[in-house]
Amino acid sequence: MAIYFYRINDGYGCFSNFARYDFQLDEKKWMTSEHYFQAQKFCGTEYEEIIRLLDSPMKAAEMGRNRDLPLRADWEQVKDDIMRKAVLAKFTQNDEIKDILLSTNKEIIIEKTSNDYYWGCGKNGSGKNMLGIILMEVREMLSTNED
Repeated sequence: MAIYFYRINDGYGCFSNFARYDFQLDEKKWMTSEHYFQAQKFCGTEYEEIIRLLDSPMKAAEMGRNRDLPLRADWEQVKDDIMRKAVLAKFTQNDEIKDILLSTNKEIIIEKTSNDYYWGCGKNGSGKNMLGIILMEVREMLSTNED
């Protein structure tokens, strides 16, 4: 059986990057993993800090997706590792959701979104589901550390 997530108020909503579980990373506090991920598109520029301080993950996502801003040249090469770093920090620093992630055991985790074929499964299920894959990788790392 697979575990599906998307909305933060649904079951397993804590898996969403929009869920508010703050963490420390790169010597700064981040409200959500969405804030961190979007800010890293502009690492070393003023936009990184502007995004970090926005009051909602939706605003962070909107600003991060703004192609009028100068996207870092290596973004496509580093985005998976940046997401992995954010998700790992979020789940290692919040015991409540760490326990939820570990409780999924070996289940497949899928971000059920119809409009994202990279991070989610896409409308027809053919998406890469990279966020789900990263969550399963982080779960494996955390379960190894628990033993």
